Amino acid sequence: MTALRLGTRRSKLAMAQSGQVAERVRRLTGRPVELVEVVTTGDISREHLTAIGGTGVFVSALRDELLAGRIDFAVHSLKDLPTAQPPELALAAVPERADPRDALVARDGLTLEELLRAGAADGSGRPARVGTGSPRRMSQLHTHARSLGCGITTVPIRGNVDTRIGYVRAGELDAVVLASAGLHRVGSEGAITDLLDPDTVLPAPGQGALAIECVASRDDLVAELGRLDDPPTRIAVTAERALLSALEAGCSAPVAALADHREDEPGTTVLHLRGAVGTTDGVTSMQLSTTGPVPASDGEATARADRMGRDLAAEMLAKGAAGLMGERAQ
Repeated sequence: MTALRLGTRRSKLAMAQSGQVAERVRRLTGRPVELVEVVTTGDISREHLTAIGGTGVFVSALRDELLAGRIDFAVHSLKDLPTAQPPELALAAVPERADPRDALVARDGLTLEELLRAGAADGSGRPARVGTGSPRRMSQLHTHARSLGCGITTVPIRGNVDTRIGYVRAGELDAVVLASAGLHRVGSEGAITDLLDPDTVLPAPGQGALAIECVASRDDLVAELGRLDDPPTRIAVTAERALLSALEAGCSAPVAALADHREDEPGTTVLHLRGAVGTTDGVTSMQLSTTGPVPASDGEATARADRMGRDLAAEMLAKGAAGLMGERAQ
């Protein structure tokens, strides 16, 4: 039986999550799956992501391999996927989402609040140095520090999970902020010292979710991979990504969004969507939310989620969100 070729970036995290998807595809289809490592611009460049096109640079090389027929399907971190879906490619499945929250890896096992207050407590007055390559995280960390009357210095960093954690262990930084889902996928969850409540740091649109993509014309493969789809996850991330798209914000803009299903009353489910934008220094920020019913049909529910995201984005833009983002998609 011919093996399916799964394209993946070669980072530790990408290989781990692609390996997990490969095993699920093997079990579901009975077909062998081989991993094909693809080098992307984001993997070779040391420049800041905003200078080389945002997180979308991790996706384009994989898509090129799909269209050239050198791989059969690809696995992406959904938060890296541009919101405009090429018609020749199908988002065949969005599997069940992992924990969407951000996680703190700090010195001495500190929580975020303990870390922020540590300078005042030890008399040094030195703001905590926290590493992150995300303008969204920078914005919300500064906002939270200000709310506590504390200072914070955010330090732009890049690199894989081990490299980033290494900055803390070497004493170069007081902490780094990473996605909880990624830390769990590479078996580094033991390094987490605090899980950041979305009320403090709202995640990136699609964070914690994976995207499985293949050529749209391969109907049989789209159907096979579609068995991995989790409708509640797809509905939630559809709302988040619709908000991001309608804000015309790039992947590296300081935009946050999280949608979750909640029980309004017995037997009635609603979708609650929060969106946030802010300047990277945390001086000015905005967070709005909306709630709407979830239709019984998955197709109708996804369409409703898309509308919710766009409507909330329109409300945010009307209140001045564009001036806070710093980056708009061209």
